[in-house]
Amino acid sequence: MSGRTEGGATERDLRKFSFAFLLVGLTLILLAAPASAAKIDDQFHAWLQNDLWPDAKAKGISRKTFDAAFDGVKPNLKLPDLVMPGKKTTTPQKQRQAEFGSPGAYFAEKTVRAVAAGGRARKTTNARTIAAIEKRYGVPGDVLLAIWGRESGFGAAKMPYDAFEVLGTKAFMATRKDFFRTELMAALELVERGLAPVGAMKSSWAGALGQPQFMPTSFLKHAVDFDGDGRADIWNSVPDTLASIANYLVHYGWVKGRDWGFEVTVPEAVSCSLEGPDQGKRISEWADMGIKRVAARPFPARELKAEGFLLMPAGRSGPAFIVTPNFYVLKQYNTSDLYALFIGHGADRIAHGDSNFSRSWGAVGGLHRSDIAALQRALEAKGYDVGSADGLPGFKTRRSIGKWQASNGRAATCFPDAELVTALK
Repeated sequence: MSGRTEGGATERDLRKFSFAFLLVGLTLILLAAPASAAKIDDQFHAWLQNDLWPDAKAKGISRKTFDAAFDGVKPNLKLPDLVMPGKKTTTPQKQRQAEFGSPGAYFAEKTVRAVAAGGRARKTTNARTIAAIEKRYGVPGDVLLAIWGRESGFGAAKMPYDAFEVLGTKAFMATRKDFFRTELMAALELVERGLAPVGAMKSSWAGALGQPQFMPTSFLKHAVDFDGDGRADIWNSVPDTLASIANYLVHYGWVKGRDWGFEVTVPEAVSCSLEGPDQGKRISEWADMGIKRVAARPFPARELKAEGFLLMPAGRSGPAFIVTPNFYVLKQYNTSDLYALFIGHGADRIAHGDSNFSRSWGAVGGLHRSDIAALQRALEAKGYDVGSADGLPGFKTRRSIGKWQASNGRAATCFPDAELVTALK
């Protein structure tokens, strides 16, 4: 029996057959991949001509602009959050966007320090411009500098993508087609109106433009000509860039004279499930509950009678904050608590020097996005409002976790972890 299998073929014969079969399989895959990509290219170009062009024409876009925008453009299948034609939307396993991942990793000292140091240097060299913008819009220059630094490294970051490739691909086959179709139409309008040439339309992987990283609709609504040259230039003009950011924040309700927020200590007797912009109290009331500003500093007197909100981005495993409505204005720039906190913290460091949070971030945030989505669905099934089962642990998910933990005799941590995923299955 040695060296022979049932049926009479030797092991060597089977290995030779298996290897040949593998080569055939690999060849078929390699041949199929370009064919599949070519099929998607054909579908994309049919969509451009039969679906998008009639809509663009109806909105006043000329054929010349349309053809120039999509000259040589093919769908970029390497972009995230795509849904292949004929496939269903699923929650990605991994989290690709840093601002929705591990809290501690997002505040890496190297990154924060670069924004703070760069902001301080540019605060000096652009002092007159910043003062004029502050006077007109009422937004602190330190906040504008922090956003500028975070979004594009003060204009140094290279935008590697063609905006029409990105927006076209995502409008055709992304998880949020309608959103990106609107942005694509705005990008076409931007070119049609002569606000930027097609060649200048370089973007991030999400289609954001210029030094403030505006989506095209934001450019049309908020871009400002502050240097007086007759055009809003967020690609090359520092005054236009900073004023456009300020105009954006004012549009979303920036309250002149209020801070963005304060790091605090939260006693165990105060539940972390009190977090969120829909559970505000006067800051004096939070103070009466035992919440104190760190380093024994008092809350500013002007803030005590105003509304504040509890923010615990890592639940009990990280720093806590009482934030003002201006924090949620910052969040309009990028709908992430961590992003808005980074901007507020970065602005403080530009203004006052490199002082870090008084409490460090715990070892949380290592779950797959798909695991968090499963936990969210389990909480929804139990009647909790998690906002959306999208795998992103926002404040509604965090406080729902805390409420479930408390109702099940557990210490409320208000942040997802592997043990919770297992317990809630």
